[in-house]
Amino acid sequence: MSRATAHAKINLALVVGPRRRDGKHEVATVLQRIDLADELELDPAPSLLVVGFPDDTLVTAALEALAEAVGVPPAWRVHLEKRIPVAAGLGGGSSDAAAALRLANTTLPAPLSPAELEQIAATIGADVPFFLRSGTQLGTGDGTDLRALELPRGYHLLLVLSHGHTKRSTAGVYRAFDERGGERGFEDRRALLMEALESVRAPSDLARLPRNDLASSSPLVAELERLGAFRADVSGAGPTVYALFDDDDAAKRAAATLARTGRTWLTNPV
Repeated sequence: MSRATAHAKINLALVVGPRRRDGKHEVATVLQRIDLADELELDPAPSLLVVGFPDDTLVTAALEALAEAVGVPPAWRVHLEKRIPVAAGLGGGSSDAAAALRLANTTLPAPLSPAELEQIAATIGADVPFFLRSGTQLGTGDGTDLRALELPRGYHLLLVLSHGHTKRSTAGVYRAFDERGGERGFEDRRALLMEALESVRAPSDLARLPRNDLASSSPLVAELERLGAFRADVSGAGPTVYALFDDDDAAKRAAATLARTGRTWLTNPV
């Protein structure tokens, strides 16, 4: 049996542009892994079976794609213990898929190279290749063109998922973005992101990064900043809001204040 930890992520910035010919969107996003995580166990088995999370689709798709690429039957059993909230903009499904790919690859007689594994990952979802790498990454193109970033991690994170939230599908969020002409000014916003990244020295400098293009204004963002966060924003296609704090005690006080508003997680970048 092999085991892996599948970390969640936040988007420290997400700049979105026009739809591409392949139907995806141009993006420039800063992806940061955090220590909220799912746990996976994988064993060779007579056939493919994912247990522990009946709504899984991405782990199954990833292992089927791996098996097809190397010409073997998909013959693994995966036990998945979910801790990352589902459909929350935190990349849990993509992280699970990447962890399963990594584990299953080690069971092959001739394991694929990291580059080959990333090619398969990119067919599963835009965030999956990121989870095959370590450290903070800048994702461009459709999000799968990755470049490592050296950004400060000396801050504390609070995640808030409001009670009674209604999660729109990621496709629906992008459709609404297109309908409002959100792609206008993409080149300028991307240039501002790149300029801001060059100026980041201390954690508080992350406040200079542009806000998430996909997110409509959230009252939680303003509330978290009032409670002491130096940056707050929506992660991915939402609905989770994250906040960055210099002080751990301030993050804990904010979590206590918002406990009735929604589920909260205190976590850290990794």
